Amino acid sequence: MNIKSTVATLSVLSALSFGAFAADSINADQAQSRESLGTVSIGRVNASPMDMNAQLSKKAEEKGASAYRIIEARSGDQWHATAELYK
Repeated sequence: MNIKSTVATLSVLSALSFGAFAADSINADQAQSRESLGTVSIGRVNASPMDMNAQLSKKAEEKGASAYRIIEARSGDQWHATAELYK
């Protein structure tokens, strides 16, 4: 699976389940009006895209962010993702 399709899949899944998480997944247009707080990464996740979003949301909340945007994602035997955090 290529990066663009992985990011698209994660975005759709996070949009469907955003109510269950403290920090919301947002798109690039929504991010333009927010202040960046830096980035977080997760790796070696043997789970579904929804589990990866939950972990990104948890890390975002721990850093004081109210939203995050996935800027890089890879799949294969294991997942890896990087997200930019926003206030």
